[in-house]
Amino acid sequence: MNIRLAIAAAVLTTCQNGAMGQTPAGAGTAPAAKAEGAACAELPVLQQKLAASDSTLRDWPNLARYREANATLGAPGASEDRVVFMGDSITDMWVLPRFGAFFPGKPYIGRGISGQTTPQMLIRFRPDVIDLQPRAVVILAGTNDIAGNTGPMTLEETQNNLASMAELAKAHGVRVVLSAVLPVYDGGRNGDRKGLVMTDRRPPDKILALNQWIKNYAAANGAVYVDYFSAMVDEKGFLKKDLSEDGLHPNSAGYAVMAPLAEKAIREALKN
Repeated sequence: MNIRLAIAAAVLTTCQNGAMGQTPAGAGTAPAAKAEGAACAELPVLQQKLAASDSTLRDWPNLARYREANATLGAPGASEDRVVFMGDSITDMWVLPRFGAFFPGKPYIGRGISGQTTPQMLIRFRPDVIDLQPRAVVILAGTNDIAGNTGPMTLEETQNNLASMAELAKAHGVRVVLSAVLPVYDGGRNGDRKGLVMTDRRPPDKILALNQWIKNYAAANGAVYVDYFSAMVDEKGFLKKDLSEDGLHPNSAGYAVMAPLAEKAIREALKN
């Protein structure tokens, strides 16, 4: 548990003790009471953070997310070109109805989990991809590695994880489509929060460097590279603002750009 969560746990205990009339000795002075009251006002948020932290610690790669869905999916038909999309929130959100139908009529399966990094995906690659017996997998990952969602990571570490996923797929006869990481832009919004800054945690130069490696790796190892980046970047090197509301995640227009590119890459992979 990190320092912030440890403090949150201590505040939670203090608030709960106060609610039960167990005010710690020495408490009760006006400044202290005021500070304690302000902290306790945040109790619901603290409880949510602690619950989320506990869940993450118990199942860091979130293997439980698709466990039931995987168990009920069944094996693909003899002529079924099943494809699994592995990724983070961009893949996770793609299947939502508000962004349009997710490849209607196609046996494509979404296995994205919001916020995830490549080490988490690598752990769940077997149950969420290989065990589903797809003919191809589309991997879109790396932006959260750059952002340090699960701690600091080097580009080499991200590259190694992507290579490991590709090698696991290849070893099981699954064709591989490796996706370019999308560009980002600053100033988007998320709910009531405006002016979100994306480039501080996802510097464009790191995205470019990772994408160059992905492209080269795909060419050298028989995978297909799908270049979402070039189709979605503006003249200044940022994500086109009409393709995203928050500067990171595609909107309906963004997914409309990505879908035909993914479909073309899948067709190419299945021909090999």
